[in-house]
Amino acid sequence: MRRKTREINYQTLGRISEIISSVKDMGDAARHIVQSLSEILSLKGCALLLLNRRSGKLEVASSYGLSQAYLNKGPLSAARSIAAALSEGPVVIYNVEDDPRLQYPEEAKREGIRSLVSVPLILRGKPLGVLRLYSAEPWEVSNPELTFLQAIAEIIALALDNIRVSNAYKNSIEVLKVLRPVMVPRAKRTLYE
Repeated sequence: MRRKTREINYQTLGRISEIISSVKDMGDAARHIVQSLSEILSLKGCALLLLNRRSGKLEVASSYGLSQAYLNKGPLSAARSIAAALSEGPVVIYNVEDDPRLQYPEEAKREGIRSLVSVPLILRGKPLGVLRLYSAEPWEVSNPELTFLQAIAEIIALALDNIRVSNAYKNSIEVLKVLRPVMVPRAKRTLYE
């Protein structure tokens, strides 16, 4: 059992939502999300992994509380690294030492990770990536906790898409400004011309 109590309630959801909605850059959003979740939920660490559709790999967008050695342990295959999180929904691993779904169990053990939760980031039925939450102690995730984490993942997916669309809009405006022909004002004509 966890010694520290996890602060999972509407106030926490509100704080996370406020953090997510206040940032305009995807990198800043990812950093704020993983740090806030780690601190609020008393976790060892947290990582936001985005799916690279070309390579089929999960790439670290941001992490908090995890060592560089752990983050650089090797490529994370979307098909091998807790693949069910992308296709079937959240996956809870109570003990990383004896679960075959984990791609790098020895590295997780060396990092001091005992339990982890992998929650998919899904938008319009398409996977964007996963939110991974790492605990240094065994964590029996309750249904309310899992529902909370799914709500957070949905908010993150919406926020990432909103940032992407906003950036695309800004880029389009800049391109149009460059491509727009320079308008030369015409001389005013009189009625008799």
